[in-house]
Amino acid sequence: MLEDPYKKWVIENLEKPGKSQTGLAKALGLHPSAINKVVSGKRQLKSHEVAGAAAYFGEAAPGGEEVKPSSAKWVPARKVGIVAAGLFREVDEFDQSEPEEITVPRDENFPNARQLTFEVEGDSMNELRPRPILPGDTVVATAYEDIAHRVVLRDGMVVVVQRTRDAGHMREWSVKQIEIYEDRTEFHPRSSNPKHKPIVVQRQFDADDGVAVEVIGVVRMVLNTMPGF
Repeated sequence: MLEDPYKKWVIENLEKPGKSQTGLAKALGLHPSAINKVVSGKRQLKSHEVAGAAAYFGEAAPGGEEVKPSSAKWVPARKVGIVAAGLFREVDEFDQSEPEEITVPRDENFPNARQLTFEVEGDSMNELRPRPILPGDTVVATAYEDIAHRVVLRDGMVVVVQRTRDAGHMREWSVKQIEIYEDRTEFHPRSSNPKHKPIVVQRQFDADDGVAVEVIGVVRMVLNTMPGF
C-alpha cells in the first residue's frame, strides 16, 4: 500500500492541544482503531474523511486552500446498526471492524454532515404518516451532533433516539417522532402495536430512571429494496 499523503498531517495535528485520536474518530464516525491504523500507515484516509479531518483540526489539508462543501450528488453513509424499539443490546467496546458504507443522496441542507443508516426491525413506526417505516426498511439520518448548532428539535421531526443504561454498556436505538411540550419532550412510536410506549423526558434530556436519552440522527429518507425473484 502506498503511504497515505495525509499521514504526516494527521500526526502533526493530533499533537495539538485538545486533539486526539478518539476525538478525530468521533468526528469522522469511525472506531478509534481506524485512526490508529492511519497513524501507523496501515490505512489511508478516504477522500470524504480528509474534509472531515480538516474540519476537526480547523486546518486545510495539504494541497487544499480551504475546506469546501461537498458538491457530489451522492455521498457515503456509514451503516451504524439496527433500530428496534424496546430492545437493548450489549455495546461491544472492543469492536475494531471497519464500518460498512453505502452511497446515498447528499443532504443538500447539510452537505458536510455525516450520513448514517440504520436497518429497521419491528413495528414501532408502522403507522407513521404520510409514509410508514416498516421492518426491513433502511432509514438514512443526518448525524445530529453535526447539525445541532444549526437545527432545533421541533414537533413532528422523525429522529433516531439512543437510550443507554448500565453505565452505557447496554444500548437501544429506535426511531421516534417528536412531540414538544413546555415542560417535556416526548419521543413517540407510531404503531398499531400497543406495547410500544413513548419516551418522556422532562425539561432537559435527563432521564429519571437511570437511562440516558440522546438524539443521534434526524431521519431524512427511508429506503427499501424489493426482494429478488
